[in-house]
Amino acid sequence: MAEEGEKVMSPWEQHSAVISLPRFDYNAPSSLLRHSHSGFLITCTIKREKSATKEAISILHKFLPHFNAPSFEDSKEINPTKRMRTCTEQIAEETNSTTPNSEDGKSLSTNKAEALTSGVPSLSLVKLTKSGLLLLTFPNNNFPNTVNILSNIIQALESGTLNLPVWCHRIFPIQATCGLNEKELQEVVTMLVKEFVADKQDKLERPLKFAVGYNRRGIEDTKFVKENSDAFSLLDRNKCFDVVASAVHHVVEDSIVDLRSPELSVLVEFLPLSGVPNGSIVVAVSVLPKNLVTTKPRLCIKALTSNTKEGSVAK
Repeated sequence: MAEEGEKVMSPWEQHSAVISLPRFDYNAPSSLLRHSHSGFLITCTIKREKSATKEAISILHKFLPHFNAPSFEDSKEINPTKRMRTCTEQIAEETNSTTPNSEDGKSLSTNKAEALTSGVPSLSLVKLTKSGLLLLTFPNNNFPNTVNILSNIIQALESGTLNLPVWCHRIFPIQATCGLNEKELQEVVTMLVKEFVADKQDKLERPLKFAVGYNRRGIEDTKFVKENSDAFSLLDRNKCFDVVASAVHHVVEDSIVDLRSPELSVLVEFLPLSGVPNGSIVVAVSVLPKNLVTTKPRLCIKALTSNTKEGSVAK
């Protein structure tokens, strides 16, 4: 019977059987309210969030940098004997066990299992109120270069060294998070633009062309937003654009808006977090190079596959 079952299973279903679905980190929303985090917001096929979560974790762990994660024993907020298993730990446990063939027909190696447990930072799965979205965050004191990670994933997909994903559509690399208010947003955008310019100082054309992307997916039509639009001025798209553009101009005075071929794009993404009190809105922010975005029909993260439907993905 088992052999018959395996014959009808797709390659990804066989692979997903060896990666247990991580539990939601219910402390993550409150942590996002208090501290800035980096991570990944992933759009996926609606009602396939579990498959997409397993697929996303499998992809990300091939490209995550290997550095020392924080010691949970040193944290006063987490009990090391009772803390929730993270995505990293669950994959490592499954990889260390006997595993059936993965999607490309190759078993996960012992070396890879050791790599996963020797310093890859923990990822938390955060519960959201919107279908078709996944949020994975790093601890607030770990800020790996999520933009470079996505760039490497895109390159691997384009070169054919990484299999095209089935359920995941787009990966938004979160560089920082902040509350929805003018002061915090300006500070975050200013910091990220300074880092971008410093990293590419000799390669940027002048005047610097930039664009701003803004996405309220997940809270656009909620009762809370409709009743509190006056209290949150940045819920207005134009107001948010003005604040972000002002921060860019503050860093690079000779910068101009160019929606067709921007050198850098500032993307602001609202996070529809579950379990946060009314009156609290958190946004994710990233400053991205032109190779990771598309501008038609609108500014958005580059899709992982060419057949992604625009209506069901990040915009």
